[in-house]
Amino acid sequence: MIHPVARQFADAVPVLETERLRLRAPRLADFDHWAQFFATPRSVHEGGPKPRRAAWEHWASDVALWPLKGYGPFGVDDRATGDYLGEVGIYHGEGYPAPELGWFVLPLAEGRGIAFEAATAILGWVRTSFDWAHITSIIAPANARSIALGLRLGGVIDPTLPGIDPGDVVIRHDLRRVA
Repeated sequence: MIHPVARQFADAVPVLETERLRLRAPRLADFDHWAQFFATPRSVHEGGPKPRRAAWEHWASDVALWPLKGYGPFGVDDRATGDYLGEVGIYHGEGYPAPELGWFVLPLAEGRGIAFEAATAILGWVRTSFDWAHITSIIAPANARSIALGLRLGGVIDPTLPGIDPGDVVIRHDLRRVA
C-alpha cells in the first residue's frame, strides 16, 4: 500500500513517454538499484563506491528535489515490459553551481540508447517548463561514455562553466535553440 503522501508526490511529478520509455516519479523500489550500483566500482565516477546508507542519503536528497525545486530525477521504465532501467533527470544538490542534466542506467540498459532517449525527452520538457538559457552536464573527466553521451545530445564542452570537482568536464546544453 502506498502512503497517501507518497501518492500525492508521485502524482505531482510529470510522466514523460517516448517510443520505448516511461519516465515517472522515483519510487522506493528504485533505491535498491541505486544501492547495488553504488556498491560496485562502476560508481567511481559518481563518488562511489559507497555503503548502502550513504547511497540512501544521496538518492533521497536527489528525490527530495521534486517538492523542493520542482524538478529532479525520473525513474526510467521500459514501456513494453515495465522493467526499471535507470534514472535520468535534473540534479541540483548542495555544491552544484546550477541544475544539471544527469543519468545512470542499469547494466541491462547500457549500449541501447536508453540514457540518450530519456535525456532527449527531459531536455524537451525542460525547454517548455523552465526559462533557462542552458543546462549543464557535469562529468568526471575519466567517464568517457558519459562525455560522449553529453556531446551526442548536442551539448558542447564549455570550460568557462564551473563544475563540482576540480577537472570536471562541463557540457552546456543550449535550451534556446530549436529542438
